[in-house]
Amino acid sequence: MELAPGLHRIGNDIVAAYLIDTEAGITVVDAGLPGHWTELLVELSRMGKSPEDIRGLILTHGDSDHVGFAERLRRDHGVPVFIHEADAGRARGEKPPATARPRMRAGATLGFFWYALRKGGGRTRHLTEVVEIQGEHVLALPGSPRVIPLPGHSPGSIAVHVPAVDALFVGDALTTRHVLTGQRGPQPAPFTDDPQRALDSLARLEDVRASWVLPGHGTPWTEGVDELLRRLRAAAV
Repeated sequence: MELAPGLHRIGNDIVAAYLIDTEAGITVVDAGLPGHWTELLVELSRMGKSPEDIRGLILTHGDSDHVGFAERLRRDHGVPVFIHEADAGRARGEKPPATARPRMRAGATLGFFWYALRKGGGRTRHLTEVVEIQGEHVLALPGSPRVIPLPGHSPGSIAVHVPAVDALFVGDALTTRHVLTGQRGPQPAPFTDDPQRALDSLARLEDVRASWVLPGHGTPWTEGVDELLRRLRAAAV
């Protein structure tokens, strides 16, 4: 669906990925689950585009529900996949560390895992090649996306700021819909390696201005970055 001119989302509030459409081509942020491939093709067709118009895919981190169609896009269409070096191994299939047992509600948890199963979450193909990125810098991709490291959810978690579409993509650095409880609103994401570090890292977003804040899980946020961080920190207490 088109959120704004040049800004598109596939998936839903459970798992989402995003497309940035510019005259120079398309940048994709995250790759959802394997079954989102069909949604990607449908959205590209609506835009009058094809996978050949995609110039790069940026992964906000290497968890399986974000790398879904990445290898297919890389292998079949030659699209380079960018990920922070600290998460490159995770994107290639290395098992993440165990995390503390998160809060759960049966209905929301079952809904999340049922959706993931229907979208091919059990048959994710991990990456065989990636372009490793380091530190904070601007990538030479459509929209000139700026990478902002946000370690905590995983060592290589990042946010991606794209002023060209007035958007900030935050992956699992935070969520606006907890996939295991169904609770809505800004809050820490479950399955986080180091919750305190993840919370501390969000200070790097305090000077970012964006009309759209787009998480990997949850409703797009349009009330400003400052208000987002305020509510998230309150929820984390």
